[in-house]
Amino acid sequence: MQIEPVHIENKNQFIRDYRNNEQNVMRHFDYTASFKGMEERVSELKEREYQREELATTLYEMNKQWDAPSDTLSRIEMLRDPNSVVVIGGQQAGLLTGPLYTINKVISIIQLAREQERLLNIPVIPVFWIAGEDHDFAEINHVYLLNKNKMKKHTINHYISDKRSVSNIEIDEEAVMDWLESLFESLTETSYTKDLYVKVKNCLRKSETYIDFFARVIFQLFDDEGIVLIDSGDARIRNLESEYFMKMIDHQHELSEGVYQSSEIIRQEGYSISLDVERDDAHLFYHHNSERILLKRNEAGEWVGKQNEVRLTTDAIRKIAETTPENLSNNVVTRPIMQDLVFPTLGFVGGPGEISYWSVLKPAFEVLNIKMPPVIPRLSFTYIDRKIEKLLSRYNIPSIDVINKGVDVQKVNWLMAKSDPPVEKVANEVKRIIEEAHKPLREIAGQLQSDLGDLADKNLFYLHREIEFMEGRILKTLEAKYEKELSGFDLLNETLHPLGGLQERIWNPIPFINQYGLSFIKQLTKETWSYEHDHYLVRL
Repeated sequence: MQIEPVHIENKNQFIRDYRNNEQNVMRHFDYTASFKGMEERVSELKEREYQREELATTLYEMNKQWDAPSDTLSRIEMLRDPNSVVVIGGQQAGLLTGPLYTINKVISIIQLAREQERLLNIPVIPVFWIAGEDHDFAEINHVYLLNKNKMKKHTINHYISDKRSVSNIEIDEEAVMDWLESLFESLTETSYTKDLYVKVKNCLRKSETYIDFFARVIFQLFDDEGIVLIDSGDARIRNLESEYFMKMIDHQHELSEGVYQSSEIIRQEGYSISLDVERDDAHLFYHHNSERILLKRNEAGEWVGKQNEVRLTTDAIRKIAETTPENLSNNVVTRPIMQDLVFPTLGFVGGPGEISYWSVLKPAFEVLNIKMPPVIPRLSFTYIDRKIEKLLSRYNIPSIDVINKGVDVQKVNWLMAKSDPPVEKVANEVKRIIEEAHKPLREIAGQLQSDLGDLADKNLFYLHREIEFMEGRILKTLEAKYEKELSGFDLLNETLHPLGGLQERIWNPIPFINQYGLSFIKQLTKETWSYEHDHYLVRL
């Protein structure tokens, strides 16, 4: 395995400025992502109180039911130590982990926790927050795999008609098993395939929900790193959150107003963030009749559904928080605050989109008299195997160019060069000659009658179109002749720039595990990474 830091052309100006510690961005955060920031954060956490005993007991029960490895259970016990802290990050419960960035985030959390434990000389526990309260099943019900040099979407045949939390969606075992069989049939069989299939199938058979399935797969991949998982949609966790929900309810107006004003300032500074907020947003969900309903505040101060599905007084919503907190959940604004209230959070690991919207949350933390934890960009990888390396060498294309822009231009140029002289050059020259020869006709027509001049222009347009038609037919013939060579460009695109973006946003880890076994993930996890680099090439 060879590792090389590279620079990607990130279109998100905010993230570029955050990584460069630009003052106009950093003023929206309480800490810098540095060791000094971590030391200051430890001092702050010592002044705060947490339900450590209750949290450790709940996490132990939860992880035990997923057959967590002994390293994880030992780490959970460390939470009872008043000096212990956590590094935390999270994601939805994707199938077979979902896109690669989920794996990259887990590695980032483990790596940062290990590094800070060594530097600070206190227990630092890696925690992955599974967003089980999320209700958009369509976002996680599929994976993409390469099929004939094109990415194919494999979706589970399980339709969910309501907006229930993923934590409450029971697995349709028959549908998932059919999906799993189809998925593995599309993989090239290697020495690792059968064992991988057995492991995944066992995870599925022991799981009742998609959260269970996700958690069990994660523990198969990271069985000796002490990663602790939490299902944020679990009722046992909601009971711990009861008093924090009440604080959010009591300070909803100041919290919402602060976030709204902060978002306006960020936009006025010229940054674009993936978060739309309004003054009347309540930033909480209410669970009613298996539906997850986003709440707002009306002019009368009532808590109402966004589509007027429910109407609650403040006393009523407080009562729910006190007695049945499982009927409430956080949105993207209040989830970071809840994480910080539940866990002694040394640092939060996030992706580019998360860090952008965290920039508006400082006022929300201040309302509850706490500071936002240090925010650390997760690690970002692109994996390159030997086949892709050979194609890059054959076509003499730098890997970083493909990652940033794809190879559509190079593919067309390569094909054009296969005709001598190049067909595009010939076609353009023919159009120039025709336009020059046609000019006297257009001039005569225009002098005789204006509409006749228009007809002459249209006539030239039709002549050009016929040349372009012939050019297209020649190119199609060339494409057929060089189909095998051109498929190499397609493979480069779909591997390093799939669907016009980064590999980690589309690809699932299963093809790489199938090819190289679990060892490549273990090796990545053991490496020491620098968070100063925004991306890494990993040659397998």
